[in-house]
Amino acid sequence: MEFIDIIIEYLPIFMFLAMGILLFIGYPVGFILGGVAVTFGVLGILFGVFKPIHFFNFIPRMWGFSAENLILVAIPCFIFMGIMMERSGIANDLLFTTQVLLRKVAGGLAMAVTVMGTVLAAMTGIIGASVTMMTALALPTMLQQKYSPALATGVIAASGTLGILIPPSIMLIIMADIMQVSVGSLFMAAVTPGLILAALYIIFIGIWAKMDPKVAPNLTKDALKFDQRDLPKMILKAFLPPVILIALIKGSILLGWATPSEAGAVGAFGATMLALIAGKLNYPMFKSVLHSSGLTIAMVFLIILSATCFAYVFRELGGDYIVEDLIHAAGLGSWGLLFLLMGMTFCLGFFLDWVEITLIILPIFAPLVKLLDFGDHVTTATTSFEVYNETMVWFLVLMAINLQTSFLTPPFGFALFYLKGVAPPEVKTLSIYRGVVPFVIIQLIGLCIVIYEPEVALALSRF
Repeated sequence: MEFIDIIIEYLPIFMFLAMGILLFIGYPVGFILGGVAVTFGVLGILFGVFKPIHFFNFIPRMWGFSAENLILVAIPCFIFMGIMMERSGIANDLLFTTQVLLRKVAGGLAMAVTVMGTVLAAMTGIIGASVTMMTALALPTMLQQKYSPALATGVIAASGTLGILIPPSIMLIIMADIMQVSVGSLFMAAVTPGLILAALYIIFIGIWAKMDPKVAPNLTKDALKFDQRDLPKMILKAFLPPVILIALIKGSILLGWATPSEAGAVGAFGATMLALIAGKLNYPMFKSVLHSSGLTIAMVFLIILSATCFAYVFRELGGDYIVEDLIHAAGLGSWGLLFLLMGMTFCLGFFLDWVEITLIILPIFAPLVKLLDFGDHVTTATTSFEVYNETMVWFLVLMAINLQTSFLTPPFGFALFYLKGVAPPEVKTLSIYRGVVPFVIIQLIGLCIVIYEPEVALALSRF
């Protein structure tokens, strides 16, 4: 009997372990989360700790979290926008123009890729699209110009991951919804840390190129074939339109003129109009964009719905109480809990994608996160609502920066998989791993900056 009682008590732990084992085996995440939820729900019924009627609560929870959640409407819009930018060639023209503008700077090609990654991040928030596109477009040129494979691949992977941090980020939208904070405030808070990371990348590239010119040689005259007289035209046609579109999207959200969903619709429409004006929009391309967007959107929402069911069963089995008891038994204060969560997130990033981490970890730890109190270090707000909101926004920005590393850390860094899948055969996996190490360190430096000085994130969020 005692054995059965132990199984019942630690059933949520077994549930979490089962999910982890299946993820490592390689099954699709959405099916794993949903399947584990149903399986342990049935086991809970057999042990008398989960009622059959609770299964009927799946539907209203999924409906309320997804179908009736207007915030999540922004996700399909931004996904469509990013894929339209990629397939229409607008992003390609933008990258080429950026390369031309930075052609005389030491490490200019790598810096151009960083700038392009930042711009793409502001367009899409889709890591796979950014990394694969920049790999296909920039990596052959960088290798042709005798760039170090480590630097070339590291820059592409790191800059491509900025999409989950710099607004409009799909991850930030989901985080804000889970923790019930303003999407606009979270977007504002993430802007400065994202730009700081991009600036640190560029500074690092410049220093490395100056110290060792062999890793980033200057471009030869025939590397970029263009007529100097065409440069103003290139800027007007290829550079300014997407930048203006990004400014409209960001500005409308940050200034409160539009909700993220409305801004996403503007972005999707604007990307389509840019493709039409550029003469790149045709029926086969448009059909391809819709098909790819549909598959990506379906994957994202399947994971969201499955994670909703997983979190519900986990809580009904008493998983949140187990987590709370463990934390309280450890005697961790707010700072201890913060560093524990940051450490867990970083370690989980070696094996899991940001989607799984966000949708599993945040709901489980949400009751504890809401109790975090860092006093005057984070905020000097006077009302309890403002204190909670600013603390939560700061915490979510830290999580976002931390999760960015999950795309770069071996063995399951998804940006590395995307890059390797598109890169030429001569680019070895070891070179990719070597290339991302400095950028992971830079991201951790950026994380420490925001921990040490919360105003880096919170200053803009107050407007």
